[in-house]
Amino acid sequence: MSDDPTLRLHTIVLAALRQAGPQPLARGLGYWAQGVEPAPDTTEEGFRDRLLGGYAGHPLVELWRRAVTAWDFAGAPAWSASPPCTDARRSDIYALLALDERTRKVLTELVPVAVADAPTVISTEFTPWYTPAAQQSRNWYWPAYERVLERKGWHAEALAALDEATDRVVERLANPATGTVYQSKGLVVGHVQSGKTANFTGVIAKAIDSGYRLVIVLAGTLNLLRQQTQRRLDMELVGRENILRGGDETESDYADDPEWHRGGFLTHGGLPSVLGAFDIMRMTTRDNDYRRLLQGITALEFEKQEPALPLHDPRNLHRSAARLMVVKKNKTVLTKLLKDLKKIRTPLAEIPVLIIDDESDQASVNTSDPRKLREGKAERTAINGLVSSLLAQLPRAQYVGYTATPFANVFIDPSDTADIFPKDFIVSLPAPPDYMGIRAFHDLDSGIPWSERTYANSQGKAHVRDIPPTSGEADGASLQQAMDAFVLSAAVKLYRERHDPRGVYPHHTMLVHESVRTADHRALAERLTAMWHSAGYLGPIGHARLRTLFETDFAPVSAARHAGYATPASFAEVAEHIGAAYIRIGGDENPVLVVNSDKDIEQGTADFDKRSLWKILVGGAKLSRGFTVEGLTISYYRRTTTQADTLMQMGRWFGFRKGYRDLVRLYISRSEAYGKKEIDLYDAFEAVCRDEESFRAELDRYAPLIDGKPQVTPAQVPPLVAQHLPWLKPTSANKMYNAELIEIRSPGTWIEPAAYAGQPASVRRNAERWQPLLAELGGADVPFTNPPDSSSALVRRFPARTTMVGHGRLVSVLESLEWSRPDLFQPHLTYLKQLDGRLARVDDWLLVAPQLVARDRLQATVIDSPPLSLAQRSKAPFRDSFSRVTGFEHRVAAERLIAEAGRAGSLVNPSQGVALLYPVLDITGDRPVHDAITDGVADASRVIMAFALLPPRSAIDTKRRLVHFRAKISALRDAPIVDVREAPADR
Repeated sequence: MSDDPTLRLHTIVLAALRQAGPQPLARGLGYWAQGVEPAPDTTEEGFRDRLLGGYAGHPLVELWRRAVTAWDFAGAPAWSASPPCTDARRSDIYALLALDERTRKVLTELVPVAVADAPTVISTEFTPWYTPAAQQSRNWYWPAYERVLERKGWHAEALAALDEATDRVVERLANPATGTVYQSKGLVVGHVQSGKTANFTGVIAKAIDSGYRLVIVLAGTLNLLRQQTQRRLDMELVGRENILRGGDETESDYADDPEWHRGGFLTHGGLPSVLGAFDIMRMTTRDNDYRRLLQGITALEFEKQEPALPLHDPRNLHRSAARLMVVKKNKTVLTKLLKDLKKIRTPLAEIPVLIIDDESDQASVNTSDPRKLREGKAERTAINGLVSSLLAQLPRAQYVGYTATPFANVFIDPSDTADIFPKDFIVSLPAPPDYMGIRAFHDLDSGIPWSERTYANSQGKAHVRDIPPTSGEADGASLQQAMDAFVLSAAVKLYRERHDPRGVYPHHTMLVHESVRTADHRALAERLTAMWHSAGYLGPIGHARLRTLFETDFAPVSAARHAGYATPASFAEVAEHIGAAYIRIGGDENPVLVVNSDKDIEQGTADFDKRSLWKILVGGAKLSRGFTVEGLTISYYRRTTTQADTLMQMGRWFGFRKGYRDLVRLYISRSEAYGKKEIDLYDAFEAVCRDEESFRAELDRYAPLIDGKPQVTPAQVPPLVAQHLPWLKPTSANKMYNAELIEIRSPGTWIEPAAYAGQPASVRRNAERWQPLLAELGGADVPFTNPPDSSSALVRRFPARTTMVGHGRLVSVLESLEWSRPDLFQPHLTYLKQLDGRLARVDDWLLVAPQLVARDRLQATVIDSPPLSLAQRSKAPFRDSFSRVTGFEHRVAAERLIAEAGRAGSLVNPSQGVALLYPVLDITGDRPVHDAITDGVADASRVIMAFALLPPRSAIDTKRRLVHFRAKISALRDAPIVDVREAPADR
């Protein structure tokens, strides 16, 4: 501990307050100062003076940053009713600390209120047991893990967010020290390559501190993935003393690991059991997966201090060592484990067990469709059965699956929901602040016209490069430019290593993904190698290309997005590093690595833990799940697929890119042949990610409790998923979702249907139903104006035809419409029908038909309507519906109308809503549109009447419940998916 008495005193006081919550500071300082020599200053004035003399990074400032930030993030503490990470929460903290205004101001300037998203939790009701008092009484491995992350450079905000997110998981597990047997099953949804290993490491730390004594981590299907997870847990959680257990340093399985000798592994200062805690005994090591224990079966025997009492009794539990095993999802391995568990003397029903299933959708039987069975990938069915057997054999086992997609098969496909369905909770983790996800590559909902987009205000323009339409190897120019970008970015990284102390780049990679066929990979690798050797990177021809690329691409992007990192002012400053970059990538004559089989990975050719890798990687499915491509800077993607889940998993370009975010480039095909179709992979990826974002946003809406009860339980999530991905249905004809979504309430929230009827006769009938309202749009255009905002510095205007329509008339039209999927709009319609005064009252709707002003606009009458602009839209990839019809500026204007309802000059009052109406021509597949119009009259069988609704914010009852379900079979209310033959559906 520090020699500074004031720092020592504040360390002691904040340690005491960390779990209990803030309490008067002066009183705490005075009490604890009695044991500190020399006597420190215990006055608030002295504390404030020390802060005023501090700075970011000062030990006292950082001590208080960690404490205050943790209180900022606390989920629902007993000492504050204010939401986390708000000014109100910070005011509560200061009031409880009894700080005066001057001290509050100083502390806030040094430690601003953290701004971060909290995890979203969909859960059944549970009995609280993981209280602050319980955490404080048993707290060894979590504080040790926190220290590891601090040493790795984690900020206080990131630590507090991890602390809060892991609390939300652990508190929903069963109490390990209770006599009641209960299996909690949950799912944690992260983002692709977003650091979910840190989350489950934190969950394990807190779980074993609380009393869980057997932890089984299911870590992928490849040896290297299992080894990576084992090493990470050993390094950051288990620690040197538990690894050695009194043995010689040279005999450790990490004796050949550089980090072992550099002090990279956690140290406890002694064997934890000697220091008053408990040990972790490893059942697996870095190089050895789980093996039959045979005569060594006693390693799995749990010691009891009180033999007459069960292991889960606190008098035994907290004095027993924890066992940790990291195993592959492999039939042989899991079978050995099951056999050994049956042999131990400790009754299995007494052992509190935590099973962590990384990439949990890989363990689900849902992936074993007939096509994959034919491809020899049916093992996952067997693995799912073995995981289910583990749960059956270990009654106190808790199952927590981790996945990177909220549409994981684990809770969509019905086949094995009784085994691993997350019946108790689903936790959706927010994207970390420094994470490059979908919004780092796509300008979602940007209102900035393309002509006004720059490297500073457009993510797509900064990071995405189109691969023009080509066939076969005709993409040579694009591939050469991508390789040039790889070399150029390597040189910039070397420049930063020399000129910026923060610039350290052990890995630098490029990923080329065009096919899943291994033969194609070999041919592509040969092509890339030949291209590398003929590129002339050490001569004037290569330098000329790199200069052009630097001056037209990298220099302007980095000027706008360097984030404070050293950036070369001219190509000459980069050029001196090109030779070193060339040698680091291809000095061994092998600039390209092919990674497309277990052997490629398991033989260490792409082992980022054992060596620095500066290489071009060619691969397919083996690089698409669980395997983190470190240092990935350039991605070249041309693989076609019509499977949305496959496409989502291929987003290897997502992740953390500290120190080189501005150098990241994605080369992606905008017109790739797939059979007789052309697929825009960039748009396809955006469509799938929109679904994911929309689904997460929906969970956010429904997560708040109403009168202490959840609005949505995990069993009701599958039909919500179906709202976003209509093509995902139960795979067995005799299965169905038991929870039926019957109402979605959307006060002040956008409602935009998608599943419009597409058959010509239905399209015509729908247009006829809208005709009475269309006839009222004959007045002069009304100008709408959007002032400058975060999306654009310009004033934007558009004209529209408008009319005010009574609520009953609009609902009558909506009730009569035909749909390709009526079930998707019905929950919204149920809500709208009740806005006649039963739920709330909406008097009228302002019907707005935006008019286009572009020169090539189409205008026509629709069944005797006034002339109206006809919008042109394509169906979204992977679905037979439009992804979005409304224009961004039109939506902004509607939201402003609702937000300003009732103000002077407003077009609507607080009891009126806004409806946007678009006559739409479907142009999917380049379908001609001019033949849909004859002499200014549109063919009504070609015009889809699309719309969006924005109800007033007052359109809700006092209970404010936003979603309603009912069980189709009430006797099986808690079953997520049921057999239709079990009972007739309730109606």
